[in-house]
Amino acid sequence: MANRIFIVDDEAPARARMAMLLADIAPEFPNMLVGQAENGAMALAAIPDARPDIVLMDIQMPGMSGIELAGHLGRLEPAPAVIFVTAFDEFALKAFEVHAIDYLLKPVRAARLSDALRRAAALSAKPQATAIAATANDLGVRRAHFAIPERGRLTLVPVADVVYLKAELKYVTLRTRTREHVLEESLLSLEQELGERFVRVHRNTLVARHAIAGVERGVPDASDPDKAQEAWQVVLTGVEERLPISRRQWPLIKALLNRGA
Repeated sequence: MANRIFIVDDEAPARARMAMLLADIAPEFPNMLVGQAENGAMALAAIPDARPDIVLMDIQMPGMSGIELAGHLGRLEPAPAVIFVTAFDEFALKAFEVHAIDYLLKPVRAARLSDALRRAAALSAKPQATAIAATANDLGVRRAHFAIPERGRLTLVPVADVVYLKAELKYVTLRTRTREHVLEESLLSLEQELGERFVRVHRNTLVARHAIAGVERGVPDASDPDKAQEAWQVVLTGVEERLPISRRQWPLIKALLNRGA
């Protein structure tokens, strides 16, 4: 059975060369080119319908890096295997090698492509996606978008559009000025990754620093011991909802406001 391949590269000549190489190695590695994209957003829009087994993607692309894109693709069911293609970035390549993620150096050779495709076809994509996420964190790569599975597709939400992230039961609610989304990620991991852009105001809430308009006095809830002393609330830009500030976090929020969040 032919393996389904998708190419992501911002350079049209590179995509054309890769398509030609795939045709050349088809007798030894049966494959079908099911789509191409010139950036991460286009790839995320097309890949769920194309259902590739393997994605060949450049690392450095405008708007969304291949590292971030690969992390988002790992949320698909089923997730495709990923082979990175690059002309440089030796530091990143060493990290990928440690995590057993395959990559190709440009200009790509047919024999090397065939070997990489066989290796990717034998890998389970989910553990690979976990390794990609770990590598991204090790390299200090921070996502610019949230990719949220919705009805079999991935909806992109820019991190810059997020007002707050709130843990509720097993999920995290992501709130923008216009709507809510649900994330299957832990608030702690999000804080560790995005702590420079978000601040914890409560044990279950992270607020975007840019969205803090001020604070105001709230009404303590005497029936709830945890909220009895939470008299201050965060005022948010573009959202009417007010979020309680815990006693533990109040000194930090006050300090941020004094110097400008």
